[in-house]
Amino acid sequence: MSNIKAIIFDLDGVLVEAKDWHYEALNQALGLFGFTISRSDHLVTYDGLPTSKKLNLLSEEQGLPKKLHEFINLLKQKYTLEIINTKCRPVFHHEYALNNLKKDGFRLGCASNSIGTSVEIMLEKSNLLDFMDVILSTDDVENPKPDPEIYIKSFELLNLKPENCLVIEDNVNGIKSAKSSKAHVMEIREIEEVNYENIKNHIKKIES
Repeated sequence: MSNIKAIIFDLDGVLVEAKDWHYEALNQALGLFGFTISRSDHLVTYDGLPTSKKLNLLSEEQGLPKKLHEFINLLKQKYTLEIINTKCRPVFHHEYALNNLKKDGFRLGCASNSIGTSVEIMLEKSNLLDFMDVILSTDDVENPKPDPEIYIKSFELLNLKPENCLVIEDNVNGIKSAKSSKAHVMEIREIEEVNYENIKNHIKKIES
């Protein structure tokens, strides 16, 4: 039986409905050079990967010149921040859940393949930043998801073992990362599933 002491959240698609924002921003940048990622390819292959990996895949599959990577990445981050500033808003059931989980004594964290600037701005605009004991982005690791490094590092910063942690994830690459870290994993499809009752019920099943 495991005793859950911490909950680590992915960000995009878990605490913030941002998956489409990243997709739209990258395609906006790629479109300037005649490239695009289809919706089906995004959902099957690209979802949850950092932008650098997406661009490497595009170079392999569509012949995107590698010399454009840095500029496209900068444009993509600019467009993403514009979307975040326009669309990112607090969600009551997430604020309620994190507030009550903190009251229950759980340590909380966020581990995202997004860059640090985006992660902090999204958490701040969602009124969730102050609940976090640890925040890690793709800037903080050598190997982003699907590698488990970001979650393993989160557990180390919290001074906890993987079996004492619950990770909440929504996409194939994130779920693979979380499972490889040896933590418990709650898989979700919609951000509405990330609520206090569902999280507590999942923890109860783990601890029973």
